[in-house]
Amino acid sequence: MKLKKLLIASLSILFVLFVAACSDSSTDDSGKKADGKEQVTLNFWMFGATGYEELVKEYEKQNENIKIKIKTSETADHHNNLFTALSAGSGAPDIAALELDQLDRFRDAQDRFVNLYDMGAKDIKGEYLDWKWEIAENDNGEFLMGLPTDIGPKGLYYRLDIFEEAGLPTDPEEVSALIATPKDFKDAAIKIKEKTGKPMVASMEMMYRAQLDALEESYFDAEGNLMIDESGNGVKEAYDLAIDMNELGLVGNYAMWSAEWANGVNNGDFAVELGAAWFKGWMESNAPDAAGKFSIATLPTEYSGNWGGSYISIPKETKHAEEAYEFVKWLVSPENQLKSFKNNGLFPSAPAVYDMAEFKEASDEYFGGQSTQTVFAQSAQKIGKVYKGKDYTSVHDEILAALVNSQAGADPEKEWTEAIKRITTKLDR
Repeated sequence: MKLKKLLIASLSILFVLFVAACSDSSTDDSGKKADGKEQVTLNFWMFGATGYEELVKEYEKQNENIKIKIKTSETADHHNNLFTALSAGSGAPDIAALELDQLDRFRDAQDRFVNLYDMGAKDIKGEYLDWKWEIAENDNGEFLMGLPTDIGPKGLYYRLDIFEEAGLPTDPEEVSALIATPKDFKDAAIKIKEKTGKPMVASMEMMYRAQLDALEESYFDAEGNLMIDESGNGVKEAYDLAIDMNELGLVGNYAMWSAEWANGVNNGDFAVELGAAWFKGWMESNAPDAAGKFSIATLPTEYSGNWGGSYISIPKETKHAEEAYEFVKWLVSPENQLKSFKNNGLFPSAPAVYDMAEFKEASDEYFGGQSTQTVFAQSAQKIGKVYKGKDYTSVHDEILAALVNSQAGADPEKEWTEAIKRITTKLDR
């Protein structure tokens, strides 16, 4: 009987000690843990297939007082919803991704965002490509809208069998040397057409973007003035390039992102794509039959632009700016950019990654084992700062419409003039 009472007493003491131990890490009535750290929930709005969900889980394990709720939307819906929330002054998340082409749309709402320089961002500025970082600054360089995530350096995706049939080299370094200037590109396109009967490029849009994406100022200048019809502006030159290549039969008629376009890649209906680093993922998913039939070379400097990429910002509405910044800084660190590249193909904007063994030694089975990322790393370091302008997308769509109409038989000069009229009318509203 005494032994039984002794066991009961011992178990009771152990239970009390167990509860006390558990309570050391529990949340008290004030919403704080016993160690003094506040329980914080951060709402993170983003778009696209970034794979950040896995990194969020990793961060939460390392920071038990932080919970991050992700909301993913289509690109247009995401930015429209964010703009609406910021305009209303309520409903914005703690953290929001901003796509490069949309970034300038939010500059007028700069006062609705946390200045990341106030959070200590200058301490990490040197870890990122200069041009990528500077795009997120305001005109005087004193305000930083977001921290850099991925980028979209462009490369020459070329079909091996078509180049071989045309009598052109197929080794990536030899192709880079062969097509080192816009004239070289055109000469190669003419030879491919003569020898194979196939166009060089899939679409007018792809040919137009070849030169457009490399312009530091395209549709607008840094003050937001429309520059598209000004003398010396490179947009008309890019437009004329696409028209000229089309008239020579060097451009196909495959609408980008269409099933016909994917079939064209699969079947080898055209010789090259002038795509960004992320385009590899699209090819692997949409043109599986083309595996092993493409390699990637560098583009001429005049065509080595950037296509795509994002930033991560912190709306001023947040009550947890410090916690949000610490997470964002961690998320886009070189080490985590390497993880995002390996897991989801997001091309790093932190050049330190380019020297990491895991980056350099990676190979693409789809591209015959080529280390394609080293090609894009070369391109990334040749790109200059680009100013898009808040109305970039609407202006861009009008020029693309003019190119489509021209390819269908309309007069290119008339289409250009009409596009400028539509653009001017839109901007004057």
